Amino acid sequence: MSQVITAKSNYTGPVVVDPLTRIEGHLRVEVEVENGIIKEARTIGTLFRGLEIILKGRDPRDAQHFTARTCGVCTYVHGLASTRALEDAINKPIPANATYIRNLVLGMLMLHDHMVHFYHLHALDFVDVTSALQADPVKAAQIATSISSRKVSPDDYRAVQTKLKTFMGSGQLGPFTNAYFLGGHPAYQLEPEVNLIATADYLLALRMQVEAARGMAVFGAKNPHTQFIVGGGVTCYESLTPERIKEFRDLYKKVRSFIEQYYIPDLLVVAEAYKNWANYGGTTNFMACGEFPAVGGERDLNKRWLKPGVILNRKTGDVQKFEPAKISEHVHHSWYEGEEAKTPYLGETKPSFTKMGDTDRYSWLKAPRYGEHAIETGPLAQVLVSYAQNNKTIKPLVDKVLSALNVGHEALFSTLGRTAARGVQALAVAEQMEVWLQEYENNIEKGDKKIVENYEAPKDAKGVGFVSAPRGALSHWLVTDADARISNFQLVVPTTWNLGPRDAKGVQGAGEESLVGTPVADPKRPVEILRTMHSFDPCIACAVHVIDGQTNEVHKFKVL
Repeated sequence: MSQVITAKSNYTGPVVVDPLTRIEGHLRVEVEVENGIIKEARTIGTLFRGLEIILKGRDPRDAQHFTARTCGVCTYVHGLASTRALEDAINKPIPANATYIRNLVLGMLMLHDHMVHFYHLHALDFVDVTSALQADPVKAAQIATSISSRKVSPDDYRAVQTKLKTFMGSGQLGPFTNAYFLGGHPAYQLEPEVNLIATADYLLALRMQVEAARGMAVFGAKNPHTQFIVGGGVTCYESLTPERIKEFRDLYKKVRSFIEQYYIPDLLVVAEAYKNWANYGGTTNFMACGEFPAVGGERDLNKRWLKPGVILNRKTGDVQKFEPAKISEHVHHSWYEGEEAKTPYLGETKPSFTKMGDTDRYSWLKAPRYGEHAIETGPLAQVLVSYAQNNKTIKPLVDKVLSALNVGHEALFSTLGRTAARGVQALAVAEQMEVWLQEYENNIEKGDKKIVENYEAPKDAKGVGFVSAPRGALSHWLVTDADARISNFQLVVPTTWNLGPRDAKGVQGAGEESLVGTPVADPKRPVEILRTMHSFDPCIACAVHVIDGQTNEVHKFKVL
Protein backbone atom coordinates (compact mmCIF):
# COMPACT_ATOMS: atom_id res chain seq x y z
CA MET A 1 0.00 0.00 0.00
CA SER A 2 3.01 2.29 0.23
CA GLN A 3 6.70 2.49 -0.52
CA VAL A 4 8.98 0.51 1.78
CA ILE A 5 11.49 2.81 3.48
CA THR A 6 14.06 2.12 6.15
CA ALA A 7 14.71 5.24 8.19
CA LYS A 8 17.66 5.62 10.54
CA SER A 9 19.70 8.38 12.13
CA ASN A 10 23.44 8.89 12.59
CA TYR A 11 23.07 8.86 16.37
CA THR A 12 25.68 7.12 18.51
CA GLY A 13 25.06 6.56 22.22
CA PRO A 14 22.68 4.92 24.70
CA VAL A 15 18.90 4.71 24.43
CA VAL A 16 16.78 3.66 27.41
CA VAL A 17 13.07 2.83 27.24
CA ASP A 18 11.64 2.64 30.76
CA PRO A 19 8.94 1.62 31.17
CA LEU A 20 8.14 -0.03 27.87
CA THR A 21 4.37 0.41 27.71
CA ARG A 22 1.51 -1.50 26.10
CA ILE A 23 2.58 -4.70 27.82
CA GLU A 24 1.57 -6.42 31.03
CA GLY A 25 4.02 -5.53 33.80
CA HIS A 26 7.23 -3.49 33.89
CA LEU A 27 10.01 -3.81 31.31
CA ARG A 28 13.10 -1.65 30.81
CA VAL A 29 15.18 -1.85 27.64
CA GLU A 30 18.71 -0.48 27.40
CA VAL A 31 20.49 -0.37 24.04
CA GLU A 32 23.72 1.05 22.66
CA VAL A 33 23.33 2.67 19.25
CA GLU A 34 26.19 3.23 16.82
CA ASN A 35 25.58 5.33 13.70
CA GLY A 36 21.85 4.72 13.98
CA ILE A 37 22.10 0.92 14.45
CA ILE A 38 21.59 -1.01 17.70
CA LYS A 39 24.85 -2.80 18.59
CA GLU A 40 24.11 -3.97 22.16
CA ALA A 41 20.91 -4.61 24.14
CA ARG A 42 19.70 -5.54 27.60
CA THR A 43 16.12 -6.46 28.49
CA ILE A 44 15.35 -5.88 32.16
CA GLY A 45 12.43 -7.07 34.27
CA THR A 46 12.05 -4.53 37.07
CA LEU A 47 9.76 -6.30 39.55
CA PHE A 48 10.36 -9.50 41.52
CA ARG A 49 8.20 -12.61 41.19
CA GLY A 50 7.53 -14.36 44.50
CA LEU A 51 4.93 -16.98 43.68
CA GLU A 52 7.37 -19.83 44.17
CA ILE A 53 7.91 -18.69 47.76
CA ILE A 54 4.20 -18.15 48.40
CA LEU A 55 3.27 -21.67 47.26
CA LYS A 56 5.65 -23.62 49.51
CA GLY A 57 3.84 -25.70 52.12
CA ARG A 58 0.44 -25.43 50.46
CA ASP A 59 -1.87 -28.13 49.14
CA PRO A 60 -0.92 -28.70 45.46
CA ARG A 61 -4.61 -28.64 44.54
CA ASP A 62 -4.65 -24.97 45.56
CA ALA A 63 -1.71 -23.99 43.35
CA GLN A 64 -3.85 -23.16 40.33
CA HIS A 65 -5.86 -20.59 42.29
CA PHE A 66 -2.66 -18.71 43.13
CA THR A 67 -0.88 -19.07 39.80
CA ALA A 68 -3.97 -18.12 37.79
CA ARG A 69 -3.60 -14.69 39.34
CA THR A 70 -0.04 -14.31 38.16
CA CYS A 71 -1.47 -11.98 35.56
CA GLY A 72 -4.77 -10.48 34.50
CA VAL A 73 -4.07 -11.11 30.81
CA CYS A 74 -2.68 -14.66 30.66
CA THR A 75 -5.42 -15.83 33.09
CA TYR A 76 -6.47 -19.40 32.28
CA VAL A 77 -3.09 -20.71 31.10
CA HIS A 78 -1.36 -20.52 34.49
CA GLY A 79 -4.21 -22.32 36.19
CA LEU A 80 -4.11 -24.96 33.46
CA ALA A 81 -0.33 -25.38 33.74
CA SER A 82 -0.56 -25.89 37.51
CA THR A 83 -3.40 -28.36 37.07
CA ARG A 84 -1.48 -30.29 34.44
CA ALA A 85 1.56 -30.39 36.74
CA LEU A 86 -0.64 -31.87 39.48
CA GLU A 87 -2.13 -34.41 37.07
CA ASP A 88 1.34 -35.35 35.87
CA ALA A 89 2.29 -36.07 39.50
CA ILE A 90 -0.94 -38.06 40.01
CA ASN A 91 -0.34 -39.95 36.74
CA LYS A 92 -4.01 -40.68 36.05
CA PRO A 93 -6.26 -39.86 33.06
CA ILE A 94 -9.07 -37.31 32.83
CA PRO A 95 -12.44 -37.72 31.03
CA ALA A 96 -12.77 -37.02 27.31
CA ASN A 97 -15.22 -34.17 27.86
CA ALA A 98 -12.74 -32.43 30.15
CA THR A 99 -10.16 -32.45 27.38
CA TYR A 100 -12.64 -31.03 24.86
CA ILE A 101 -13.76 -28.26 27.22
CA ARG A 102 -10.21 -27.31 28.20
CA ASN A 103 -9.21 -27.13 24.53
CA LEU A 104 -12.18 -24.94 23.66
CA VAL A 105 -11.50 -22.47 26.46
CA LEU A 106 -7.80 -22.32 25.61
CA GLY A 107 -8.68 -21.86 21.95
CA MET A 108 -10.95 -18.93 22.77
CA LEU A 109 -8.23 -17.43 24.95
CA MET A 110 -5.79 -17.60 22.04
CA LEU A 111 -8.25 -15.83 19.74
CA HIS A 112 -8.83 -13.18 22.41
CA ASP A 113 -5.15 -12.70 23.20
CA HIS A 114 -3.88 -12.57 19.62
CA MET A 115 -6.62 -10.14 18.61
CA VAL A 116 -5.90 -7.86 21.57
CA HIS A 117 -2.17 -8.09 20.92
CA PHE A 118 -2.40 -7.10 17.26
CA TYR A 119 -4.79 -4.18 17.65
CA HIS A 120 -4.28 -2.85 21.16
CA LEU A 121 -0.70 -3.72 22.05
CA HIS A 122 1.21 -3.81 18.77
CA ALA A 123 -0.61 -2.07 15.91
CA LEU A 124 0.19 1.43 17.11
CA ASP A 125 3.87 0.69 16.51
CA PHE A 126 2.97 0.79 12.81
CA VAL A 127 -0.26 2.82 12.66
CA ASP A 128 -0.19 6.63 12.82
CA VAL A 129 -3.51 7.49 14.45
CA THR A 130 -3.19 11.23 13.81
CA SER A 131 -2.75 10.56 10.08
CA ALA A 132 -6.23 9.01 9.97
CA LEU A 133 -7.76 12.50 10.12
CA GLN A 134 -6.27 13.29 6.70
CA ALA A 135 -7.77 10.16 5.12
CA ASP A 136 -10.45 10.11 2.45
CA PRO A 137 -13.32 8.01 3.91
CA VAL A 138 -14.50 6.97 0.45
CA LYS A 139 -11.07 5.64 -0.49
CA ALA A 140 -10.76 3.97 2.92
CA ALA A 141 -14.06 2.13 2.40
CA GLN A 142 -12.93 1.01 -1.05
CA ILE A 143 -9.68 -0.39 0.35
CA ALA A 144 -11.45 -2.11 3.26
CA THR A 145 -14.00 -3.87 1.06
CA SER A 146 -11.28 -4.90 -1.39
CA ILE A 147 -9.32 -6.84 1.23
CA SER A 148 -12.24 -8.80 2.74
CA SER A 149 -16.01 -9.26 2.53
CA ARG A 150 -16.62 -6.95 5.50
CA LYS A 151 -19.44 -4.45 5.07
CA VAL A 152 -18.34 -0.87 5.71
CA SER A 153 -19.28 2.49 4.25
CA PRO A 154 -17.59 5.90 4.02
CA ASP A 155 -19.98 7.08 6.74
CA ASP A 156 -18.51 4.49 9.11
CA TYR A 157 -15.06 6.01 8.65
CA ARG A 158 -16.36 9.56 8.88
CA ALA A 159 -17.81 8.64 12.28
CA VAL A 160 -14.41 7.38 13.42
CA GLN A 161 -12.76 10.61 12.27
CA THR A 162 -15.36 12.56 14.25
CA LYS A 163 -14.45 10.56 17.37
CA LEU A 164 -10.77 11.25 16.82
CA LYS A 165 -11.42 14.96 16.41
CA THR A 166 -13.34 14.94 19.69
CA PHE A 167 -10.43 13.23 21.44
CA MET A 168 -7.96 15.72 20.00
CA GLY A 169 -10.15 18.64 20.94
CA SER A 170 -9.99 17.52 24.55
CA GLY A 171 -6.19 17.58 24.42
CA GLN A 172 -5.65 13.84 24.19
CA LEU A 173 -6.49 10.79 22.08
CA GLY A 174 -8.47 8.81 24.64
CA PRO A 175 -7.40 5.13 24.36
CA PHE A 176 -4.52 6.21 22.10
CA THR A 177 -2.93 8.54 24.65
CA ASN A 178 0.85 8.07 24.81
CA ALA A 179 0.63 5.61 21.94
CA TYR A 180 1.25 7.92 19.01
CA PHE A 181 3.67 10.58 17.85
CA LEU A 182 2.44 14.12 17.23
CA GLY A 183 3.95 15.66 14.15
CA GLY A 184 4.56 12.32 12.50
CA HIS A 185 7.53 9.98 12.65
CA PRO A 186 9.90 8.96 9.83
CA ALA A 187 9.50 5.26 10.62
CA TYR A 188 5.73 5.22 9.90
CA GLN A 189 4.78 4.20 6.37
CA LEU A 190 1.02 3.60 6.04
CA GLU A 191 -1.23 5.71 3.84
CA PRO A 192 -3.76 7.86 5.75
CA GLU A 193 -6.63 5.65 4.55
CA VAL A 194 -5.00 2.49 5.92
CA ASN A 195 -4.31 4.31 9.19
CA LEU A 196 -8.02 5.15 9.31
CA ILE A 197 -9.05 1.54 8.65
CA ALA A 198 -6.70 0.26 11.34
CA THR A 199 -7.93 2.86 13.84
CA ALA A 200 -11.55 1.96 13.17
CA ASP A 201 -10.81 -1.74 13.60
CA TYR A 202 -8.86 -1.00 16.80
CA LEU A 203 -12.10 0.40 18.23
CA LEU A 204 -14.16 -2.49 16.87
CA ALA A 205 -11.73 -5.01 18.39
CA LEU A 206 -12.31 -3.44 21.81
CA ARG A 207 -15.88 -4.66 21.59
CA MET A 208 -15.05 -7.99 19.97
CA GLN A 209 -12.57 -9.01 22.69
CA VAL A 210 -15.47 -8.82 25.15
CA GLU A 211 -17.28 -11.50 23.12
CA ALA A 212 -14.22 -13.75 23.31
CA ALA A 213 -14.02 -13.24 27.08
CA ARG A 214 -17.71 -14.12 27.38
CA GLY A 215 -17.03 -17.30 25.44
CA MET A 216 -14.40 -18.34 27.97
CA ALA A 217 -16.83 -17.62 30.80
CA VAL A 218 -19.48 -19.94 29.33
CA PHE A 219 -17.40 -22.88 30.53
CA GLY A 220 -15.05 -21.12 32.97
CA ALA A 221 -17.77 -19.39 35.06
CA LYS A 222 -15.86 -16.09 34.96
CA ASN A 223 -13.06 -14.34 33.14
CA PRO A 224 -10.32 -13.56 33.91
CA HIS A 225 -9.28 -16.31 36.34
CA THR A 226 -11.68 -19.08 35.33
CA GLN A 227 -12.98 -21.32 38.12
CA PHE A 228 -13.73 -24.64 36.41
CA ILE A 229 -10.54 -26.73 36.33
CA VAL A 230 -9.40 -29.19 38.97
CA GLY A 231 -6.89 -32.00 39.07
CA GLY A 232 -8.91 -34.71 37.31
CA GLY A 233 -10.98 -32.65 34.87
CA VAL A 234 -13.44 -29.78 34.97
CA THR A 235 -16.48 -28.91 37.10
CA CYS A 236 -18.66 -26.89 34.70
CA TYR A 237 -21.72 -29.18 34.74
CA GLU A 238 -23.96 -26.58 33.08
CA SER A 239 -21.74 -26.83 30.02
CA LEU A 240 -23.33 -30.21 29.30
CA THR A 241 -26.62 -28.60 28.24
CA PRO A 242 -27.52 -27.79 24.62
CA GLU A 243 -28.27 -24.20 25.62
CA ARG A 244 -24.77 -23.57 26.99
CA ILE A 245 -23.14 -25.26 24.02
CA LYS A 246 -25.17 -23.06 21.67
CA GLU A 247 -24.20 -19.96 23.67
CA PHE A 248 -20.53 -20.83 23.26
CA ARG A 249 -20.93 -21.64 19.57
CA ASP A 250 -22.64 -18.31 18.84
CA LEU A 251 -19.86 -16.36 20.55
CA TYR A 252 -17.20 -18.46 18.85
CA LYS A 253 -18.71 -17.74 15.43
CA LYS A 254 -18.64 -13.99 16.07
CA VAL A 255 -15.00 -14.06 17.12
CA ARG A 256 -13.94 -16.36 14.28
CA SER A 257 -15.66 -14.09 11.76
CA PHE A 258 -13.75 -11.10 13.13
CA ILE A 259 -10.46 -13.01 12.89
CA GLU A 260 -11.19 -13.92 9.26
CA GLN A 261 -12.74 -10.67 8.04
CA TYR A 262 -10.75 -8.07 9.96
CA TYR A 263 -7.67 -9.32 11.81
CA ILE A 264 -6.02 -11.31 9.01
CA PRO A 265 -6.77 -8.83 6.18
CA ASP A 266 -5.58 -5.91 8.34
CA LEU A 267 -2.45 -7.83 9.27
CA LEU A 268 -1.60 -8.44 5.62
CA VAL A 269 -2.15 -4.80 4.65
CA VAL A 270 0.10 -3.55 7.44
CA ALA A 271 2.71 -6.22 6.72
CA GLU A 272 2.78 -5.27 3.03
CA ALA A 273 3.74 -1.72 3.96
CA TYR A 274 6.45 -2.86 6.37
CA LYS A 275 8.06 -5.74 4.50
CA ASN A 276 11.44 -4.26 5.36
CA TRP A 277 10.79 -5.52 8.91
CA ALA A 278 11.45 -8.99 7.58
CA ASN A 279 15.10 -7.91 7.94
CA TYR A 280 15.00 -7.06 11.64
CA GLY A 281 14.13 -8.65 14.96
CA GLY A 282 15.19 -12.21 14.18
CA THR A 283 16.52 -14.86 16.55
CA THR A 284 18.27 -18.20 16.04
CA ASN A 285 16.71 -21.00 18.10
CA PHE A 286 13.07 -21.94 18.65
CA MET A 287 11.15 -24.19 21.04
CA ALA A 288 7.50 -25.27 21.06
CA CYS A 289 5.87 -27.55 23.63
CA GLY A 290 2.81 -28.22 21.45
CA GLU A 291 -0.80 -27.80 22.50
CA PHE A 292 -4.37 -29.09 22.43
CA PRO A 293 -4.19 -32.69 23.67
CA ALA A 294 -6.03 -35.55 22.04
CA VAL A 295 -8.61 -37.39 24.11
CA GLY A 296 -6.77 -39.83 26.36
CA GLY A 297 -3.43 -38.10 25.80
CA GLU A 298 -3.58 -35.17 28.18
CA ARG A 299 -0.02 -35.73 29.46
CA ASP A 300 1.55 -36.97 26.21
CA LEU A 301 2.98 -33.91 24.44
CA ASN A 302 3.38 -35.86 21.22
CA LYS A 303 -0.38 -36.52 21.06
CA ARG A 304 -1.20 -32.84 20.87
CA TRP A 305 -2.78 -31.30 17.78
CA LEU A 306 0.10 -28.85 17.53
CA LYS A 307 3.20 -30.97 18.06
CA PRO A 308 6.23 -30.04 20.18
CA GLY A 309 9.68 -29.56 18.70
CA VAL A 310 12.94 -27.63 18.75
CA ILE A 311 14.65 -25.84 15.86
CA LEU A 312 18.30 -24.85 16.32
CA ASN A 313 20.24 -22.46 14.09
CA ARG A 314 17.10 -21.87 11.98
CA LYS A 315 17.36 -25.39 10.52
CA THR A 316 13.68 -26.00 9.84
CA GLY A 317 14.54 -29.19 7.99
CA ASP A 318 15.80 -30.69 11.24
CA VAL A 319 13.11 -30.40 13.91
CA GLN A 320 14.48 -32.02 17.06
CA LYS A 321 12.49 -33.84 19.71
CA PHE A 322 11.43 -31.65 22.62
CA GLU A 323 13.03 -32.99 25.81
CA PRO A 324 11.90 -31.28 29.06
CA ALA A 325 14.92 -32.65 30.93
CA LYS A 326 17.12 -30.25 28.91
CA ILE A 327 15.49 -27.19 30.49
CA SER A 328 17.46 -25.27 33.12
CA GLU A 329 17.46 -21.73 34.52
CA HIS A 330 20.52 -19.50 34.93
CA VAL A 331 20.73 -16.68 37.50
CA HIS A 332 24.30 -15.50 36.89
CA HIS A 333 23.08 -12.14 35.53
CA SER A 334 19.83 -11.97 37.51
CA TRP A 335 19.02 -10.49 40.91
CA TYR A 336 19.07 -13.85 42.67
CA GLU A 337 21.52 -15.66 44.89
CA GLY A 338 23.64 -18.35 43.28
CA GLU A 339 25.62 -19.02 40.14
CA GLU A 340 24.68 -22.55 39.11
CA ALA A 341 22.07 -23.29 36.44
CA LYS A 342 19.45 -25.68 37.80
CA THR A 343 16.61 -27.81 36.49
CA PRO A 344 13.29 -26.26 37.58
CA TYR A 345 12.54 -29.21 39.88
CA LEU A 346 15.59 -28.13 41.91
CA GLY A 347 15.21 -24.41 41.22
CA GLU A 348 15.60 -21.77 43.90
CA THR A 349 14.12 -18.29 44.13
CA LYS A 350 16.29 -16.28 46.54
CA PRO A 351 16.15 -12.56 45.65
CA SER A 352 19.34 -10.49 45.88
CA PHE A 353 18.93 -7.04 44.35
CA THR A 354 22.03 -4.95 43.52
CA LYS A 355 21.06 -1.76 41.70
CA MET A 356 19.23 -0.54 38.64
CA GLY A 357 21.72 0.07 35.86
CA ASP A 358 24.03 -2.75 36.97
CA THR A 359 25.49 -4.39 33.87
CA ASP A 360 26.42 -7.61 35.69
CA ARG A 361 23.25 -8.59 37.53
CA TYR A 362 20.57 -6.57 35.85
CA SER A 363 17.14 -8.26 35.75
CA TRP A 364 14.55 -9.99 37.92
CA LEU A 365 13.99 -12.42 35.08
CA LYS A 366 15.96 -15.64 35.18
CA ALA A 367 17.63 -16.97 32.03
CA PRO A 368 16.08 -20.27 30.93
CA ARG A 369 18.08 -22.38 28.51
CA TYR A 370 17.32 -25.49 26.47
CA GLY A 371 20.56 -27.42 26.69
CA GLU A 372 23.01 -24.56 26.28
CA HIS A 373 20.81 -22.62 23.88
CA ALA A 374 18.99 -19.34 24.31
CA ILE A 375 15.54 -19.99 22.88
CA GLU A 376 12.63 -18.06 21.42
CA THR A 377 9.22 -19.45 22.20
CA GLY A 378 5.78 -18.27 21.16
CA PRO A 379 3.57 -18.35 18.06
CA LEU A 380 6.53 -18.00 15.70
CA ALA A 381 8.28 -21.00 17.26
CA GLN A 382 5.10 -23.10 17.18
CA VAL A 383 4.30 -22.08 13.60
CA LEU A 384 7.85 -22.85 12.43
CA VAL A 385 7.78 -26.27 14.10
CA SER A 386 4.28 -27.04 12.79
CA TYR A 387 5.19 -25.86 9.29
CA ALA A 388 8.29 -28.06 9.25
CA GLN A 389 6.17 -30.99 10.44
CA ASN A 390 3.65 -30.39 7.61
CA ASN A 391 0.72 -29.65 9.90
CA LYS A 392 -2.22 -29.78 7.49
CA THR A 393 -3.78 -26.58 8.87
CA ILE A 394 -0.70 -24.48 9.61
CA LYS A 395 1.35 -25.18 6.46
CA PRO A 396 -1.16 -23.93 3.86
CA LEU A 397 -1.88 -20.83 5.93
CA VAL A 398 1.81 -19.94 6.14
CA ASP A 399 2.25 -20.51 2.40
CA LYS A 400 -0.76 -18.29 1.73
CA VAL A 401 0.66 -15.45 3.86
CA LEU A 402 4.11 -15.70 2.26
CA SER A 403 2.55 -15.70 -1.20
CA ALA A 404 0.33 -12.71 -0.40
CA LEU A 405 3.37 -10.74 0.77
CA ASN A 406 5.60 -12.12 -2.00
CA VAL A 407 8.37 -13.00 0.46
CA GLY A 408 10.37 -16.17 1.09
CA HIS A 409 10.49 -18.40 4.15
CA GLU A 410 13.47 -16.49 5.49
CA ALA A 411 11.11 -13.58 6.21
CA LEU A 412 9.62 -15.60 9.06
CA PHE A 413 12.78 -15.10 11.14
CA SER A 414 11.98 -11.50 11.99
CA THR A 415 9.71 -9.04 13.74
CA LEU A 416 7.42 -9.22 10.71
CA GLY A 417 7.41 -13.02 10.80
CA ARG A 418 6.71 -13.07 14.53
CA THR A 419 3.71 -10.79 14.10
CA ALA A 420 2.41 -12.72 11.10
CA ALA A 421 2.82 -16.06 12.88
CA ARG A 422 0.53 -14.87 15.66
CA GLY A 423 -2.18 -14.22 13.10
CA VAL A 424 -1.57 -17.60 11.43
CA GLN A 425 -1.92 -19.35 14.79
CA ALA A 426 -5.13 -17.48 15.57
CA LEU A 427 -6.69 -18.42 12.24
CA ALA A 428 -5.59 -22.07 12.50
CA VAL A 429 -6.96 -22.40 16.04
CA ALA A 430 -10.22 -20.73 14.98
CA GLU A 431 -10.67 -23.35 12.26
CA GLN A 432 -9.79 -26.27 14.51
CA MET A 433 -12.13 -25.18 17.30
CA GLU A 434 -15.09 -26.13 15.11
CA VAL A 435 -13.78 -29.72 15.06
CA TRP A 436 -13.44 -29.91 18.86
CA LEU A 437 -16.82 -28.29 19.41
CA GLN A 438 -18.54 -30.76 17.10
CA GLU A 439 -16.77 -33.73 18.72
CA TYR A 440 -17.74 -32.49 22.16
CA GLU A 441 -21.35 -32.03 21.09
CA ASN A 442 -21.45 -35.54 19.62
CA ASN A 443 -20.02 -37.01 22.81
CA ILE A 444 -22.69 -35.32 24.90
CA GLU A 445 -25.45 -36.51 22.55
CA LYS A 446 -24.20 -40.09 22.97
CA GLY A 447 -24.88 -39.79 26.69
CA ASP A 448 -21.32 -39.28 27.99
CA LYS A 449 -21.72 -36.73 30.79
CA LYS A 450 -18.54 -37.45 32.74
CA ILE A 451 -16.27 -34.41 33.17
CA VAL A 452 -14.15 -35.09 36.25
CA GLU A 453 -12.36 -37.80 38.25
CA ASN A 454 -11.78 -37.40 42.00
CA TYR A 455 -8.08 -37.80 42.82
CA GLU A 456 -6.18 -37.28 46.06
CA ALA A 457 -3.17 -35.01 46.28
CA PRO A 458 0.00 -37.06 45.58
CA LYS A 459 2.70 -37.64 48.22
CA ASP A 460 6.44 -37.55 47.48
CA ALA A 461 5.74 -36.87 43.83
CA LYS A 462 6.73 -34.50 41.10
CA GLY A 463 5.12 -33.36 37.88
CA VAL A 464 5.36 -30.73 35.19
CA GLY A 465 2.56 -29.09 33.26
CA PHE A 466 3.25 -27.65 29.81
CA VAL A 467 0.91 -25.17 28.14
CA SER A 468 1.48 -23.46 24.82
CA ALA A 469 0.16 -20.13 26.04
CA PRO A 470 -0.52 -17.28 23.59
CA ARG A 471 2.97 -16.00 24.38
CA GLY A 472 4.69 -19.39 24.12
CA ALA A 473 5.87 -22.41 26.10
CA LEU A 474 4.74 -22.14 29.72
CA SER A 475 5.67 -24.77 32.30
CA HIS A 476 4.93 -25.24 36.00
CA TRP A 477 7.15 -27.62 37.94
CA LEU A 478 5.72 -29.22 41.10
CA VAL A 479 7.37 -31.25 43.87
CA THR A 480 5.38 -32.57 46.86
CA ASP A 481 6.56 -33.98 50.20
CA ALA A 482 5.45 -36.91 52.38
CA ASP A 483 2.47 -34.88 53.62
CA ALA A 484 1.30 -34.12 50.08
CA ARG A 485 2.33 -30.48 50.45
CA ILE A 486 4.28 -28.38 47.98
CA SER A 487 8.00 -28.55 48.74
CA ASN A 488 9.07 -26.78 45.56
CA PHE A 489 7.24 -24.99 42.75
CA GLN A 490 8.80 -23.16 39.83
CA LEU A 491 7.19 -21.26 36.96
CA VAL A 492 9.14 -21.05 33.70
CA VAL A 493 7.17 -18.64 31.55
CA PRO A 494 7.34 -17.53 27.89
CA THR A 495 8.53 -14.01 28.69
CA THR A 496 11.37 -15.40 30.80
CA TRP A 497 12.49 -17.41 27.78
CA ASN A 498 12.10 -14.51 25.37
CA LEU A 499 13.26 -11.52 27.41
CA GLY A 500 15.53 -13.07 30.03
CA PRO A 501 19.10 -11.78 30.50
CA ARG A 502 22.42 -13.29 29.52
CA ASP A 503 23.37 -16.67 30.96
CA ALA A 504 26.56 -17.69 32.78
CA LYS A 505 28.42 -17.86 29.46
CA GLY A 506 27.33 -14.36 28.49
CA VAL A 507 24.95 -15.56 25.79
CA GLN A 508 22.18 -13.03 25.18
CA GLY A 509 18.54 -13.87 25.65
CA ALA A 510 16.33 -14.08 22.56
CA GLY A 511 14.89 -10.58 22.98
CA GLU A 512 18.33 -9.04 23.40
CA GLU A 513 19.57 -10.86 20.31
CA SER A 514 16.54 -9.68 18.31
CA LEU A 515 17.29 -5.98 18.85
CA VAL A 516 20.88 -6.07 17.59
CA GLY A 517 21.16 -4.68 14.05
CA THR A 518 17.91 -2.70 14.19
CA PRO A 519 17.99 0.86 12.79
CA VAL A 520 16.73 3.70 14.99
CA ALA A 521 15.35 6.71 13.11
CA ASP A 522 14.87 8.97 16.14
CA PRO A 523 16.65 8.09 19.42
CA LYS A 524 14.21 10.29 21.35
CA ARG A 525 11.26 8.33 19.93
CA PRO A 526 12.65 4.81 19.38
CA VAL A 527 9.54 3.16 17.97
CA GLU A 528 11.73 0.49 16.36
CA ILE A 529 12.54 -0.91 19.81
CA LEU A 530 8.83 -1.02 20.59
CA ARG A 531 8.07 -2.89 17.37
CA THR A 532 10.37 -5.79 18.10
CA MET A 533 9.70 -5.95 21.84
CA HIS A 534 5.94 -5.82 21.32
CA SER A 535 6.15 -8.56 18.69
CA PHE A 536 7.04 -10.94 21.55
CA ASP A 537 3.89 -9.80 23.42
CA PRO A 538 5.79 -9.56 26.74
CA CYS A 539 4.06 -10.33 30.02
CA ILE A 540 6.44 -9.21 32.73
CA ALA A 541 3.75 -9.81 35.35
CA CYS A 542 4.13 -13.53 34.60
CA ALA A 543 7.89 -13.26 34.96
CA VAL A 544 8.26 -11.04 38.04
CA HIS A 545 6.34 -9.63 41.07
CA VAL A 546 6.86 -7.28 44.06
CA ILE A 547 9.98 -6.47 46.14
CA ASP A 548 11.27 -3.29 47.76
CA GLY A 549 14.18 -2.05 45.62
CA GLN A 550 15.73 -0.14 48.53
CA THR A 551 15.54 -2.67 51.37
CA ASN A 552 15.54 -5.89 49.30
CA GLU A 553 12.61 -6.99 51.48
CA VAL A 554 9.99 -9.30 50.00
CA HIS A 555 6.64 -7.79 50.96
CA LYS A 556 3.81 -9.94 52.26
CA PHE A 557 0.17 -9.00 51.86
CA LYS A 558 -2.98 -10.24 53.57
CA VAL A 559 -6.09 -9.78 51.48
CA LEU A 560 -9.20 -9.27 53.63
